[in-house]
This record gives sequence, C-alpha cells and structure tokens, in this order.
Amino acid sequence: MSAKQPDSALDFKSATLYAVRLVLRDAKLETLQADLEKRMADVGALFENEPVVIDASGLDTPLDWPGLVKSLREHRLPPIGFIAEAAQHDAARAAGLVPVDLSPLPAARPASSEAADAAAAPVPHQQGEVVASLAAPADTGDTPAAAAATGTTALQASRLPAMVLRRPLRSGQRVYARHSDLVIIGMVSSGAEIIADGNIHVYGPLRGKAMAGARGDTSARIFATQLDPELIAIAGIYRVVEEKLPSDVHNKPASVSLDDETLTITPI
Repeated sequence: MSAKQPDSALDFKSATLYAVRLVLRDAKLETLQADLEKRMADVGALFENEPVVIDASGLDTPLDWPGLVKSLREHRLPPIGFIAEAAQHDAARAAGLVPVDLSPLPAARPASSEAADAAAAPVPHQQGEVVASLAAPADTGDTPAAAAATGTTALQASRLPAMVLRRPLRSGQRVYARHSDLVIIGMVSSGAEIIADGNIHVYGPLRGKAMAGARGDTSARIFATQLDPELIAIAGIYRVVEEKLPSDVHNKPASVSLDDETLTITPI
C-alpha cells in the first residue's frame, strides 16, 4: 500500500534565530577589517560559522557594505541582516542583507510566580564591538551562537547535569558543554579551548581559553585551581591575558566573574 502523500510540500513553523550582533564603532573599512582580524585571532573559533547581524545604528557615515560582507565571510562569519539608519538601507540591501529588529519579544506572563517573572526578564545588552551570548550546536566541539533575548534565570533552569572530563586537554582541542557546567579534572594546555553554557571548573592548570555563560548567562563563573589563561570570557565579554596576572591569582586558585560588564578575578 502506498504511503499517504502530504497535503503540502512545505510548512511554516516558528523558530528562534540565534545570531552574533556585530556593533560597528567606525565606518572605515580598513579599520574594521584590522579590528576584525585581531578579534578573531583573540577568540579563536568562538564565533566561526555563526550568523551575524551588522549593527551600524551608531554610524552617520556611509559604510562599504559589500566590502564588510566580504570580510565577514572570509572569517567564516555569514552576515544575514543589518540594523542601521534609513540612509544606509539601500546600500545594505544591495549587499544582500535584510533589515532586522533585535528588540526583545514581550514574554507571555504565566499564571503568576516570581520565578516565572524572573525567567521572562531579558539579558542586559552586552556592550562591545562583538555582542555575543553564545548558543547551541551539537556536542562535538562546534561553537555556539548568540542568544539575544534569553533570560539568565531561564538559562540556568534549563541546564543539564555537568559535563565532566577526567583528562587533560592538549593544544588544538576544544570542548563545549551545551546547556551545562563543564568540569575538567586535569590540565587545559595553551591553545586548548573550553566553552560552557554554565560555569567552568578546572581542577588543574588552566592555560588555554575558557569561555563560560556562552548562551548569555551573566552569572556564570570560571573556577580554576591554577589560573594562567590565554583568554577568559563570560557571556561574550572577554579579556585576552597578554601579561601575567597579579601575583595573588597567577597560577593560584581563583574565580572569574562578570560585574557590570567587567571581568573580575578573585582569589579563592
């Protein structure tokens, strides 16, 4: 007996799009390209292959949209849309982009509980050239994308049990704990990358890159028994560690938290 044919060859279904918001502070293409090169070198593969919305709302000067789109694609950052004043729209559309609105959607208020109200609160906007609360590909080490309007409390509530690795990570290796904390029992070598939607705990030397709160959880923290990282990041706010940390935390037990969009390192 033949299978029943569907009534329609396609269906429309609701979906949430996660994207990196690239906030432009300068209209000069050469300046943007140089800064993009540096930023991508700093954060490794953190944003690679993530959809990008170009935010040029703070610019009055015309922008070289085709040149910027080309540069982003060369860095494996596919641009999908833009935010800009009306005078920029024609040029942006001609470059293959569409205008988008990243305003948080109003949340449906459930029957009434303080927890539900807290879960509906949007994450504060993260200022910076790259605004990124990173999100959720498969658990194979692929990088996350930005979750623009997800509340921190809701993110915490959806977490899975912690991912625990009882082995060191070598240079070039990358681990992503999707929807959970990440616990590493062993060394994280220089050149290794660890990413988690929740907290990161390293019981051993942390010498590579550590990125917590990848889906925008600003309350996430990084803990290490020997802190000596190349880069630390929480909720998309990052710091490249080019010189030794202060003596009270360098190679010692310490935690990293995000306070008013500033990364704070505290001895444990």
